[in-house]
Amino acid sequence: MRTRIDWLDSKHSFSFGGHYDAANTHHGLLLVNNDDVVAPGTGFETHPHRDMEIVTWVLRGELVHQDSEGHNGVIYPGLAQRMSAGTGILHSEKNDTGVTDPVHFVQMWVVPDEQGIAPGYEQLEIGDELLRGGLVPVASGMAKHDGAAAIRIRNKYAALHAARLSSGDSVELPDAQYQHLFVARGQVTVEGAGALETGDAVRLTGVGGNRVEADGDAEILLWEMHATLS
Repeated sequence: MRTRIDWLDSKHSFSFGGHYDAANTHHGLLLVNNDDVVAPGTGFETHPHRDMEIVTWVLRGELVHQDSEGHNGVIYPGLAQRMSAGTGILHSEKNDTGVTDPVHFVQMWVVPDEQGIAPGYEQLEIGDELLRGGLVPVASGMAKHDGAAAIRIRNKYAALHAARLSSGDSVELPDAQYQHLFVARGQVTVEGAGALETGDAVRLTGVGGNRVEADGDAEILLWEMHATLS
């Protein structure tokens, strides 16, 4: 599914906005995986969210964030951002830092453990850890990632990992009931699923130990989830 207008090119892994498919609303706890390219000088005007954990990962360019809780800043590659919508929050996201290039980012939504929490915001620079290779926790609510280089999300059954791989590098996927792997750039081969390229995603259920090998420089985003929506 895809939304393409004059300032936005957005590819949706799941039902989103005016694109609705009752058979494609989520995988595990992940409801949104949007691959967005926003033209310079434009962006998403102030809009509301509620009861959602929203993680943003920039691939190229800079994204300016402002919200009704007083948080503001510029998100760039290697800086992970989490916004907890909780009882309600307003925010905007724009490509208006004066550059002339588009900003390219992936935005992902997972449900929180409980509704009605206080809105919150967190960001963390983790680019250095990613450069070392391997799967790195980017955002997690799981106890096993306490103390890891990860922003915290309010769901103890979900974690987002990222990896930047060189040609021939491989990583092993964790054991999880539900996994969603998105190829942010490059080409990879996923054991049991085959070859994937930039913009492709695969949903895995009840697996672990599968290897992902890079066919050239690549970057992947992997959601590890141990529960699903009822």
